[in-house]
Parts: sequence; C-alpha cells; structure tokens
Amino acid sequence: MPIGNILVADDDAAIRTVLNQALSRAGYEVRLTSNAATLWRWVSQGEGDLVITDVIMPDENAFDLLPRIKRARPELPVIVMSAQNTFMTAIRASEKGAYEYLPKPFDLKELISIVGRALSEPKQRRQDQRVDEGSENIPLVGRSPAMQDIYRVLARLMQTDLTVMISGESGTGKELVARALHDYGKRRTGPFVAINMAAIPRDLIESELFGHEKGAFTGAQARSAGRFEQAEGGTLFLDEIGDMPMEAQTRLLRVLQQGEYTTVGGRTPIKTDVRIIAATNKDLRILINQGLFREDLFFRLNVVPIRLPGLRERSEDIPDLVRHFFTLVEKEGLPHKQIEPAAVERLKRYRWPGNVRELENLIRRLAALYPQDTITENIIEAELDQPVINLQAPETAMDDTLSGSMERHLSAYFQGFGDNLPPPGLYHRILREVEYPLISTALAATRGNQIKAAELLGVNRNTLRKKIRDLDVQVIRSSR
Repeated sequence: MPIGNILVADDDAAIRTVLNQALSRAGYEVRLTSNAATLWRWVSQGEGDLVITDVIMPDENAFDLLPRIKRARPELPVIVMSAQNTFMTAIRASEKGAYEYLPKPFDLKELISIVGRALSEPKQRRQDQRVDEGSENIPLVGRSPAMQDIYRVLARLMQTDLTVMISGESGTGKELVARALHDYGKRRTGPFVAINMAAIPRDLIESELFGHEKGAFTGAQARSAGRFEQAEGGTLFLDEIGDMPMEAQTRLLRVLQQGEYTTVGGRTPIKTDVRIIAATNKDLRILINQGLFREDLFFRLNVVPIRLPGLRERSEDIPDLVRHFFTLVEKEGLPHKQIEPAAVERLKRYRWPGNVRELENLIRRLAALYPQDTITENIIEAELDQPVINLQAPETAMDDTLSGSMERHLSAYFQGFGDNLPPPGLYHRILREVEYPLISTALAATRGNQIKAAELLGVNRNTLRKKIRDLDVQVIRSSR
C-alpha cells in the first residue's frame, strides 16, 4: 500500500521519469504533470500529500503558484526544484512558503530523505516578509554545490534570530553572508553594525562593544554609545571573533546568557535586543585548547555553524564571479570589458590564496589599467605571474623590485593609449590597488604584528590601523 501521494510537476520528461521511478521504488504513489495548471487543479481538489515542482514551467512560474497553494492548503509541503541555482532562488523559495529548495541536478537519495521528513513532520512556514523579486543586488554569487548548500541553510535562517558562526579563510565573503542574513531576514528594518576585533586595540574593545560613561577612563570626556547600543533591534556582526581578548569574551558571554550588559564605568544593566553573527578565519577549537578562547562562549556563538569554502574549492563559480565583478566596476565608472574564454579557464586553474577578494581586486585592476576592450589569456597570465616581493631582502633591493616592476607596468599601461590619455582619477585607482596587497603582505610577513608591520612600512601605527580598517585588510598569519 502506498505510504503517500506525491504530485510532481516538471516540463522535462526525463526528470519526470527519474522522479517517478525513484519515488515509486521508495513506496510512494506518484502523479506526473508537465504544467502548473494541472498541478493547481489537483491541489485545489485536495489531492496529494506533497508537491515537487520545478520553478519554470510553460504556463506559470512556481513562485506565482506557491502563495495560492499555501492559502488553499497551508499544511501541504512543497519542494521546489530549479536549475536557476542562485542565492535569490533559494531565498524566494523560502519566502514563498516552500518546505525545501533543491538545485538541479540533485541527489535522489537526498530528495527521498527530504520527502520522508516532510511527510512525517509537516510544517507551515510563516510569510512575514517578501523579497523584492526585481532586485538585482544579489549579495552572493555562485552555482557550485558548495554554494547551493550555503544558500539553503541561509534560507532556513532568514526568519530566525539564531546566533550564527561563519568560518572560512580571509576573502571568502564572511561579511557578505552576515549582511545577507540581515538584509533578507526579520531584522532587515533595523541597523546592521559590524566590528572587526583584529582592527581595534585590545584595551578599547570593551568600550567599542558596550560603550562607556564620562570619566570611565583617561580621555573619556563624554558618554559614548557602544556597538550593542548602535545595533539595537538589528544585527551585530562580530568579525574575527578569535582576536577578542579574554576579558571582553567574559562580558560577551554574559550578554548572550542574560540579554543585558553594562557600559564601561556604568552600573545599571541595559537590556539588549540584537542578533549576533560572528565570524572567524581561525580554528576556534585550537584557540580553546591554547586557553585563548572560552569554550562556553564558543558553544553560545556556534549555534548554527556555516563554513565558507575557499575559491579554489568552487572554481566552477569563477565565470559567474568574473561577470559579476566586471558589471560592478562598470557601474562604478570603469570601462566596459570582455574576457576571453581561455582567460577565464586560466583563472579557474589559479589557486587564489586571497579567495574572492583577490579575484575582485584583480578584476578592478584589469578594468582600470588595461585599455584593451577584451582581456586575453596573456594578460591574465602576466597578472597572475607577478613577482613576489621578498620582505627579507635588503631595503635597496626591495625598493628596486618595487619601483622597477611598477615602472614597467605603468609604462605599458600608458603606451596602450597611444596619443590619448587614460581616464581621470589614475592616482587614486593605482593607490587603491597598491595599498591593500602591500599592507596585507607586510602583516603576513610580521605574522599579524601591527607594530612591526608599521615599522616595516615606515608609517605610524595609528595610520596603519586606520588603513586596515578602511581597506578591510584581513591578516593571514604565518605558521613559520
């Protein structure tokens, strides 16, 4: 006897056949259709215990049909399939009331598992908010299986206040994920406040987080609101949480446990209503074993862990990312560029130690410095084969390497324009492209020691700290 009646709608005959065979073998009765009209007739007549539908069908989009299904039969679980495997597809499926979203191609065992779970634990998702379906400001880009898993997790988290811990290498887009959780979640009308623990002096972190009263310490000439107060009703993003001092960890734990805090120098507890999202590029379990991070705080923060893969782990996303970044820089006023397929393939073979941020910086450099309309494989090869600066070399040798490389690069750039001049703003474009890798390399060479990095670069420590914050420089400490 069948254990459930499944309604399947997909205009692809091959997919209908595969689903029919898999679901029938699992013990379900299956009805198949190629259009939304038939599916709606079955649903409105009370048929079916579960729906599996493609998003794009000849007569109607499933996202238009879903609200009608939820109004007519709110208890009926709907699983949405789509070959348009973007972040917004997952979000729209969740917001429209789908039980689950599956990107094509999907794993049949996973599908059968989801069907079983949906039928044994049917649920109705709340529809408090809707995503702007016309929005083109997609915060996350990629169609790889790794990114699809992340999209599905994010879609489930949007209407919750669960604390999230985002881990991943520098440059993988941890703040983008945090912003997506805020911008498409239930707190979207509140503020999003970010603080980078690695960019703030350790003795000022508590004041930055919780604020301080007048006279609380030398230089505190007036009361100052902390990030918790600024984020009230919204989201507080704690970036590089592994760099938080132990004293501040203790105070943060109290906030998470009791929902209140006191300012530095204050005595009256202040109730707080913020969602906490933390991020780290370190292994916090190692820091726990080293006595540098509180285990109880880790478990409070790690309610929902999300690991972002390095770009080398999802190289199939590089074509989409390249197109996205070229569109982005064109909107910012840089010239329109095309890129040869062979050049994209070369980008896919690169290891990307700086991940997505390194790719974005490369695209900005290509758009700003090359007059050609089309970026060729030779240009990419030359960019990826730039000489590495040896920071242990004598000062004069390093200066020669820098000046010679830059002079050759700029000379070739100007020659590409012939008798014309490049577009205005060259100084600031070049400065932006040079500062980030220079500071990042100096910090890596000094294993994150900002005092030594400032000495190495010959700048004031406060100037370096401001640059790190403004440029969002992430430190990858050496293991040597």
